[in-house]
Amino acid sequence: MRSFDRPEESIPIARRPHAAQPAKKPKGPRTNREITSESVLLITEDGEKRGVVPLAEALAAAQSAGLDLVEVAPGETPVCKVLDYGKMRFEAQKKKAANRKSQRTSSLKEIKMRPNIDTHDYMVKTKKMTEFFERGDKVKVTVRFRGREMAHMDRGTSLLGRVRDDFDEIAKVEFAPKTEGRLMVMVMAPR
Repeated sequence: MRSFDRPEESIPIARRPHAAQPAKKPKGPRTNREITSESVLLITEDGEKRGVVPLAEALAAAQSAGLDLVEVAPGETPVCKVLDYGKMRFEAQKKKAANRKSQRTSSLKEIKMRPNIDTHDYMVKTKKMTEFFERGDKVKVTVRFRGREMAHMDRGTSLLGRVRDDFDEIAKVEFAPKTEGRLMVMVMAPR
């Protein structure tokens, strides 16, 4: 008899036991039944300190107030406060969003000039720089030299000095003018 003619035998399939997945750690403080300590330092919703009480009594106090028991400071005898946990999380999210909104990252803007820039062109560039400083951005002023202009590097130095003097009240020089090949670069930041 060939192997495919035999009636199937019930062969048990070896199953691996599922690896126990670690419990997800809650992001916020422990609340109500998640608190494992036997006794806690209880603070009521009015801010009154009741002292060290058994966990069951603290849970009963929170339940009678219709609020949650929230672990404020973990430790050997954790500090727990009776408060509305949902409201606390909502206020924390609003505060975080407000901080994020008020936090502005300053970016580096670049203004390119030539050593023999005309008066009107210079005024247009300085007007744009003023806008950048008012927004809180840093400005990298670059003077580019071409061909024979390399012989007159002093013109670039005097131009960057003029820019520094014009913006002395609203901006400070963060990196002094330095030459990098055919470029002369200076970085200014708002005061």
